[in-house]
Amino acid sequence: MSAFPGVGDPLPDVALTSPDGGTVKPSDFSGRKLVVFFYPKDDTPGCTTENQDFTSLADDFARAGIALLGVSKDPPTRHQKFIAKYGLAAPLASDAVEGGLSDALGIWTEKQNYGRAYMGMVRTTYLVGPDGRIAQVWNKVKVKGHAAEVLEAAQAL
Repeated sequence: MSAFPGVGDPLPDVALTSPDGGTVKPSDFSGRKLVVFFYPKDDTPGCTTENQDFTSLADDFARAGIALLGVSKDPPTRHQKFIAKYGLAAPLASDAVEGGLSDALGIWTEKQNYGRAYMGMVRTTYLVGPDGRIAQVWNKVKVKGHAAEVLEAAQAL
């Protein structure tokens, strides 16, 4: 059994930093469905595609009453540049503090690349019900088609 929250558990209510320097936390979306997608780094190929895919479906999510929130460890100023460069519509938040939401979920973890160990974000998406409980988790996400799959699952919730 994992010590990290999973389906049926409440999403930890950890504050994140919005691009304007304010705070945003999961409880801000209480009473609504929420999709929180964690990605490794702004302005990298896979992360850009993922954010663009969620942006292209942002109106569909909004019409269905589903809030979106993209999260990485990048600082708020980098998020601002990323949003401006690609015209992103899905709100972004920064989870840069140690012990933050990605730590609480166990998705900020040691990764390996070419034999080098480093800390990194595991691309993971959480669908949270209006009650604040995790309804579905996509681990080690493959970007292609992911946003559409999440939209379909969120609409069915």
